[in-house]
Amino acid sequence: MMEGLGFRPYEAYKDSRVDWIGSIPSTWDVQRAKWLFKRMDRGVRPEDDIVTCFRDGEVTLRSNRRTEGFTTALKEIGYQGIRKGDLVIHAMDAFAGAIGVSDSDGKATPVYSACVPRQPNTVDPTFYAYYMRHLALSGFLVSLAKGIRERSTDFRFNDFAELEIPFPCLSEQRAIAAFLDDKCAKIDGAVKIKEYQIALLRERRQIIIQDAVTRGLNPAAPMKDSGIDWIGQIPAHWKLKKLKYASSALRTGRTPPTDSSIDYFDDGTVCWYTPGDFKEDGEFQGAEKLISPKAEKAGFVDIYPENSVYFVGIGGTLGRVNISRVKASCNQQFNVILPSEETAPELVLFWLMANRESIYYLTDFSTMPIRNQSQTKNIPIPCPPDFEQKQIVGFIQNTIVEIRQVISIKQDQIAALKEYKTSLINAAVTGKIKVI
Repeated sequence: MMEGLGFRPYEAYKDSRVDWIGSIPSTWDVQRAKWLFKRMDRGVRPEDDIVTCFRDGEVTLRSNRRTEGFTTALKEIGYQGIRKGDLVIHAMDAFAGAIGVSDSDGKATPVYSACVPRQPNTVDPTFYAYYMRHLALSGFLVSLAKGIRERSTDFRFNDFAELEIPFPCLSEQRAIAAFLDDKCAKIDGAVKIKEYQIALLRERRQIIIQDAVTRGLNPAAPMKDSGIDWIGQIPAHWKLKKLKYASSALRTGRTPPTDSSIDYFDDGTVCWYTPGDFKEDGEFQGAEKLISPKAEKAGFVDIYPENSVYFVGIGGTLGRVNISRVKASCNQQFNVILPSEETAPELVLFWLMANRESIYYLTDFSTMPIRNQSQTKNIPIPCPPDFEQKQIVGFIQNTIVEIRQVISIKQDQIAALKEYKTSLINAAVTGKIKVI
């Protein structure tokens, strides 16, 4: 594969005498890591800030990326000094790729191993960061850790120290590292461009849906003030209703007891939704859990008809919404909307999707955002005539399909780029291709 892309192999190879390494270029050697690296145990300086080793291989000051989502120690017991250029291995997350070269001076938890060359001008930490991440992402470190300590994915310095690893000369290590830095930066740049394009497509989809359900498809239609700031103007012939008047019913889901001797999910046949089944962009494949009819017979759940709209009303996923095309049930985190005969379920779906942010900020907050049935019933919704609802729904559905197809193509391109990057790294650090 790599030869077809213009890369050539080395002139000759030899057996490394290490089963999992296999053949290596004839000019390479194999050494245990402990003869190449030593672990540093530095003190912490007053000016040192916290360095974090991320799973994508970046090792940098925490403040350079983000400050939320970390556990902050009350006492920094055992913290150590980290220096720019250290090869840093996260003992608990190494298996997931948390290995890299620090770009900053700072301090870090003792769960990190800060490694430096045992002898000057012998090894390039960046080359070995690439190599060790190759071992991590290929699953080798997990298999190694489990072989040492059952049911553990720890990869400590002692494990690294005893590992036999390929040892090209320093100039070749540096050449491979520089080659990969350049190629990976270009690939990462291409990925970011495509991710940005996907974000723009999703934003465009949101704007199209918002315009269609608020202003309709006729730009020349006379408009009127809705009387609600976050809605603005709507076509003059539309009605503005509260959701309870556009619905035949609005209910809340329930969860059967777990302390019963009966498993109400055993032999389940009916979809029972939880917020995890509903994706951020409106996609979902159905319910992860199926509930049995005996839960309904026992009075613990309600079964709602097909084309009911399920709207998450609590927590961080508040506002996620979708239509179930089958009879189904759900847990208590949902408000279930049964649209009236005059209101297309899809119109309710697209209105709630388009106005998720506004609805979120109009929700009560305590320890978490909660929108109860009463609040959901009072959500205002513009209601066009029946024929216009069908036109709007059809237009939005076609737009979503078109944009989803373009997004899918770009996602496939991103996956191909990432796969190519992984293959390129693996081929370079194992000597399958020659870069100098």
